[in-house]
Amino acid sequence: MTTGSQSAGCSSLTTPLSIPTMSARVETSASLAITDHYRCPDSFVTALHSMPSSGGSKVRPDPFYFDSIGAARMENGQLFLPINPTEVINSLRYEKYVPASKGFTPATTPGRLLSELYYSVRPFLPVSFRKHLQRIYLNGWSNISFPRWPLDVTVEHLFETSLLLLMKATGIEEIPFIWFWPNGADSAAMMTHDVETASGRNFCNRLMDIDESFGIRSSFQIVPEDRYTVTPSFLEEIRTRGHEINIQDLNHDGRLFANRSEFELRATRINRYGREFGARGFRSAVLYRNLDWFDRLDFEYDMTVPNVGHLEAQRGGCCTVFPYFVGGLLELPLTTTQDYTLFHILRDHRLELWKKQAAGVTARHGLLSFIVHPDYLLESKARDTYHDLLEFLNRFRSERGMWIATASELNDWWRLRSRMTLTGRRGAWRMKGQGSERAQVAYARIRDGRVTYARDETPASSNRNI
Repeated sequence: MTTGSQSAGCSSLTTPLSIPTMSARVETSASLAITDHYRCPDSFVTALHSMPSSGGSKVRPDPFYFDSIGAARMENGQLFLPINPTEVINSLRYEKYVPASKGFTPATTPGRLLSELYYSVRPFLPVSFRKHLQRIYLNGWSNISFPRWPLDVTVEHLFETSLLLLMKATGIEEIPFIWFWPNGADSAAMMTHDVETASGRNFCNRLMDIDESFGIRSSFQIVPEDRYTVTPSFLEEIRTRGHEINIQDLNHDGRLFANRSEFELRATRINRYGREFGARGFRSAVLYRNLDWFDRLDFEYDMTVPNVGHLEAQRGGCCTVFPYFVGGLLELPLTTTQDYTLFHILRDHRLELWKKQAAGVTARHGLLSFIVHPDYLLESKARDTYHDLLEFLNRFRSERGMWIATASELNDWWRLRSRMTLTGRRGAWRMKGQGSERAQVAYARIRDGRVTYARDETPASSNRNI
């Protein structure tokens, strides 16, 4: 067996009380999110229940923390939690915990008016002045207590603590599951490039040269209208070189989610461009988002939701470092700070923040995802930092078994894995489903009061589809 890094124990499990912690009627299975995430046999989690209650918790405007561990109850091999893990995890992933007054969206007033004013003049503003305005808007970001900066893993903490308590309640020594990444990769990473201006578009060939020199293929997000000319030859060059194309918004004016009727009209055009460009994925400009409307986007995956949104125009965050489904759309969350934010808002060209976020993501075996704009690599200082980042990722790949993939490859794998099943018994677990020859059995175990993961050393090819 190869043992993964230790996960957090149960002593500090906390969840925002702005999420209902109890309900008189449980609409969602308490164990559903766990089985979906781990792809473990259902029989291992049937003892997990959420406690019914005649009342619900009061929703508060500011998130604070509710220690649920002390209220957990173990009876006759069954575990009863005062929260429904699936409901809480989904509330975090879909950012339902964010009060409307705390999360800026362009659909709010005066937020909408300010957004429209800013984006109407943005193309004419020098970067230095834009940075000044953005720093004013973001003033006080470091005082936001939740999600936790610079990386929030509350969802993973909930998964692992639920498993820990469940194993203690049932006396199970280990829970088998399908490892997160193909061929036993320890973690995953993807590089994405949002092309915002004609200058950025013109730098894409050189950027592909840089990426390819490190053996990396990237995803380029293209704005289809107004910003710059998009020629078939430009798109074909990206595809021919093994990189991929996704759609970025419609025209990058910051108004995609301003109102539902306008969004519907824009979504129709966005979907048309997706088919025309052969794009499987989408990202919204400025990371504006409304996950309730994502069902109108005809794409396989989205890359808009940040893990922590303190330094984004729309705050919030999904509090996870793993892909997750929003209906039929797979969300590949942004788990690191954008290059523009690092260079121009934080005024830092070192790798220290990215390294700290990478350490947190890989400790949980999650997805390390980046947005690096060709538009902001025109400066030699920024390019030097980017070179250092790629060298850093290459070391993770060679020394720690990281899988560096394109967004489409990640989407394909996560969808295949979501349909795999694990069958058999102790010592003889086998995987069923397409792609299972690349999958690996792993085990969740308790060590020193914490949940740890161990991957089976058996080659993935021996776990064939049966």
